[in-house]
Amino acid sequence: MKRALALLAIFLVIAAAILPGPVWAGGGWHHGHHGGHGGWWWPAALIGGLALGAVTIATAPLWALAPPPPPAAYPPVVEAPSAAYVQPVYSTSPGIYQQAPGYARPEPPPFQREVVYADGRYLLFGDGVRHAWQWVWVPASAPPPPPPPPR
Repeated sequence: MKRALALLAIFLVIAAAILPGPVWAGGGWHHGHHGGHGGWWWPAALIGGLALGAVTIATAPLWALAPPPPPAAYPPVVEAPSAAYVQPVYSTSPGIYQQAPGYARPEPPPFQREVVYADGRYLLFGDGVRHAWQWVWVPASAPPPPPPPPR
């Protein structure tokens, strides 16, 4: 199949190079004259087509010109007789295993929930899972009351 496609492609390229072109249509170029070198282009097209075909064959992958592989066939079906099950005369009892001891989850390491400064402190609330983290500023002491207004 691949060989047929390669040969068809080469044939189409050569045929397209040899087919008459618009030069023979007459008119339309140089006021109806064929122009150029008398308009005879068959030898050049033939040699160009052959050169293109030779280049195509020379540069084609080797698998394109190789014969197709033989068709694959499925292996023959072999049916073996079914095996019969015979219960053993003696069987051992299954081993008894003890359950692994349960372990308590270790407590997470304590972390700092309070940052103290001279004029107050920050307190951390929440656990990050059920409640969002929240830092709250708590002043160290109440600010002094404002001075009484002058009389």
